[in-house]
Amino acid sequence: MGRRGIKEYRAPEALALIAADREHVPLVCPSCGTRSIVRAPRRRGTKLGPLAPERVTLTCQSCGRHASYIERGREPPRDETMDPHAARA
Repeated sequence: MGRRGIKEYRAPEALALIAADREHVPLVCPSCGTRSIVRAPRRRGTKLGPLAPERVTLTCQSCGRHASYIERGREPPRDETMDPHAARA
């Protein structure tokens, strides 16, 4: 049964679109293949990123599907003691 009228990407499609947005590559709709993805809020000219976490919505103007994620603010640099995989070695 599904939710009528709600046009969200499937999980693998949304993850691929979010990854592309985080890598600052041109966004292509994984559903219809167009380059008509609109990002809200628009990306600012700075490479530093937002100061605080904010919700980002990616919407295809052609098919109407959308995905949302929380863009993290600036974080302190990580060191190897913060990585749980390093403790196994």
